[in-house]
Amino acid sequence: QVQLVESGGGLVQAGGSLRLSCAVSGSIVGIGSMAWYRQAPGKERERVALITAGGSTSYEDSVKGRFTISRDNAKNTVYLQMHSLKPEDTAVYYCNADAWVGRAWSNYWGQGTQVTVSS
Repeated sequence: QVQLVESGGGLVQAGGSLRLSCAVSGSIVGIGSMAWYRQAPGKERERVALITAGGSTSYEDSVKGRFTISRDNAKNTVYLQMHSLKPEDTAVYYCNADAWVGRAWSNYWGQGTQVTVSS
């Protein structure tokens, strides 16, 4: 069984910063790409940032220059550093990862962590 556990969400004022963490645990042989998604009320889930196993990153346009995704492969953990937060960043943030389990790659989701940015 593979588990993704997020932490670091909370309430912050506009212009503030938060750092999300997501630790992957279980019977994992390897981890591929890891990503952060978010879903605001009434909206579809969208990918915010992605980091490949090799460390290449990509970002959704609205967060470029404000958010940074990184990973610690020794800890099987992915981070999302968020600066200059805006009220429109308010959402539930989900961690996502591709993991090699057994003899196949599978995709896994965390339970989500709430980020609320007040104006």
